[in-house]
Amino acid sequence: MANKDKPGRIWLRRLAWGAGVLAVLVYAVEGGEYGTSDLWTQRDERLQLESDLEVLRDTVAVLRRTLEQVRTDDATLERIAREEHGLVKGEKELLYRVRRVEAGTALNDSAR
Repeated sequence: MANKDKPGRIWLRRLAWGAGVLAVLVYAVEGGEYGTSDLWTQRDERLQLESDLEVLRDTVAVLRRTLEQVRTDDATLERIAREEHGLVKGEKELLYRVRRVEAGTALNDSAR
């Protein structure tokens, strides 16, 4: 009989084939760019992006309502001009620009 027919060698060969098949199966499921863990990560990222998208849609809706108010309501326009841009209502409208200097002091410029 040849060495191929020894029982120990047959089991060793079967074990090697089994390990090879197992390695191929593990690589087929987990390996590559789209393994199972990558698909779970992508699913989580998709859910987060969908949540962010909803928040952004709500923000856009609020901004569109605000834009419509600014276009149609003068009181809203005046309020924004006072609060955000420093305009003062009176005989003349003044624009105050405040610039910060690196030393921490503020310079007030006014345009009439």
